Amino acid sequence: MDSAKTRILVVDDAVVIRMRLRSLLGADAELEVIGTAKNGRVALECMEEDEPDVVLLDLEMPVMDGLETLEHIKRRFPDVSVILFSSPSARGASATIEALALGAVDFVAKPTSLDGREGDEFRDQLVGAIKLIHRRASPPSAAVERAPSLIRQPKAVAPITPIEIVAIGASTGGPNALAELVPHFGADFPVPIVIVQHMPPVFTGHLARRLSDLSGVTFAEGEDDIVLEPGTGWVAPGGMHMVLQDGVALPRLITNTDEKENSCRPAVDPMMRSVAREFGDRCLAVILTGMGSDGMLGCREVKSAGGRIIAQDEESSVVWGMPGFVVRDGLADTVLPLCDIGPTITRWVASSRRGRSQTHT
Repeated sequence: MDSAKTRILVVDDAVVIRMRLRSLLGADAELEVIGTAKNGRVALECMEEDEPDVVLLDLEMPVMDGLETLEHIKRRFPDVSVILFSSPSARGASATIEALALGAVDFVAKPTSLDGREGDEFRDQLVGAIKLIHRRASPPSAAVERAPSLIRQPKAVAPITPIEIVAIGASTGGPNALAELVPHFGADFPVPIVIVQHMPPVFTGHLARRLSDLSGVTFAEGEDDIVLEPGTGWVAPGGMHMVLQDGVALPRLITNTDEKENSCRPAVDPMMRSVAREFGDRCLAVILTGMGSDGMLGCREVKSAGGRIIAQDEESSVVWGMPGFVVRDGLADTVLPLCDIGPTITRWVASSRRGRSQTHT
């Protein structure tokens, strides 16, 4: 057994899927599948014998389903990272959002096939998620401590120009980050909110409903020809880009199936470009935890237009990819832990609309 490898337990009630996942993951030199289980009860017994680093967990299983299994794992094995293997059905999507709230760190949607091009894309997504999440969860060894950050932390100065829209981008870890953010927005929140969270179809509608339950703002999936109004929030629908319509008197949403950007649709970059184009220095962009660099190019346009940018810090991010690229590119006006981002958004929006600047340390 190679202790340097990430050790994985695969939990799914379908034997064909268990065997295929063992083969896909075992082909990577950095991963080791230490076992498989057909339901949650068997999985917990396996974990008592040999604790993995990561559990890949199906949600719809007999005997003990994924939600119940996850609750046991988080209570008995708190250091184990759980990635959900979710059915793209309404039931599976609803259970996925609930499971993320219970402590799962990420999810991957079950593809229609684990073979061919679709299987290759799924394998790359899953392997990348496992490596990044386990690396983030692993404490530095005595021999290899985390290098001190050389990135200058910018001073958080609230904008003077009135903020008229808040645009948020997120990926891995985003649903839980958003769930912590939105309770700070009351029913009288004075500007609209647009969100791109990397998620496939079906899942985004359930995410929007959860955010509505947690916030005074009403959230829904974005649709064509929606007029953006204060106190409303819109989540880009899975499988579609969501942008602002060009050159209209009242800001309106449109969705499209243009080419993927950064291998994503919806993607953060096209939304941020359209927000910068339509609102200029009256926009506030927020980049939360996520894998990859999506959002960086869009934030360059926000910055060029005079808008402000908040990035989540590394310590509170599940994966410091998207916000890390924004910070390293020198685009962030401030870099904050997740717990401070919601209050900062509300303060900046309020103070900017009063026409006064306010400095925060």
